[in-house]
Amino acid sequence: MPQKRLIVRSQKALRTRRKDWFCAGITTAFVPTMGALHEGHLTLVRLAKKKADRVIVSIFVNPTQFAPGEDLDAYPRTEKEDVAMLKAEGVDIVYIPSPDAMYNAHHATSVNVGGVADGLETDHRPTFFDGVALVVTKLFHHVQPDIAIFGEKDYQQLATIRRLVKDLDMPIKIIGAPIARDDFGLALSSRNKYFDESGLTLARQLNRIMRDCAKTITHGSEIDIATKACVKALIEAGFDSVDYVSVADSKTLEILTENTANKAMRLLIAAHCKGVRLIDNCAIVAPKIQAV
Repeated sequence: MPQKRLIVRSQKALRTRRKDWFCAGITTAFVPTMGALHEGHLTLVRLAKKKADRVIVSIFVNPTQFAPGEDLDAYPRTEKEDVAMLKAEGVDIVYIPSPDAMYNAHHATSVNVGGVADGLETDHRPTFFDGVALVVTKLFHHVQPDIAIFGEKDYQQLATIRRLVKDLDMPIKIIGAPIARDDFGLALSSRNKYFDESGLTLARQLNRIMRDCAKTITHGSEIDIATKACVKALIEAGFDSVDYVSVADSKTLEILTENTANKAMRLLIAAHCKGVRLIDNCAIVAPKIQAV
């Protein structure tokens, strides 16, 4: 029996393969990516392989989530290397649609998610989650997975996808994968390739400063005081600027201004380092209720 092709570029061919699996009762996990793969992506793939019988990974640099002036053209494209990595991981299909196949000349539909998608990233990239929600909706429609894996590094994005799937009644289980980090704590990202050695050294301070901020809140510091101190520490360390340092409810992403005991909280950060925009986040261990 001839071996099936690893790369699929058309929606028709993808659906033919997917239909065979569906008829055989085979479960499918999906990992959407924009390519330029690194170890962080591979941790998502490995988790997907544990959760389903077959794994599909997409590679598509989505133009609708880039605002004018952002790095769409400069975004690294390394298809050959990416496919080799995915083949080594035992991925069943690598779906690589063309931009024209995803967005034809008459495309006029948008997808907007409110609630968890409001604020934080959209205060600085207003159209970002509209683009993410649109492409994910289309990819889910193409792939029709049982499970989809997203990394917790893009925490607000993960929450947005969960909201999207729930609100549109999509029969897909969304699983968040823990943040993959290098030996110094820096969250793995395709944009880390932009750093020279000095930039990388500075970027690795982000995780330390973030953890220090989370600890001070856990120990009872007021949120406003702790987050302002975090911004100051980042600037003094050498970061160009800070878009936000915020504490939010872990589920709703409602911004919190008071240190609430026994509440699941998340510290979220976006900062610019040597011309590269970094995002990161971590859970905050909420203070225990003090006995009176």
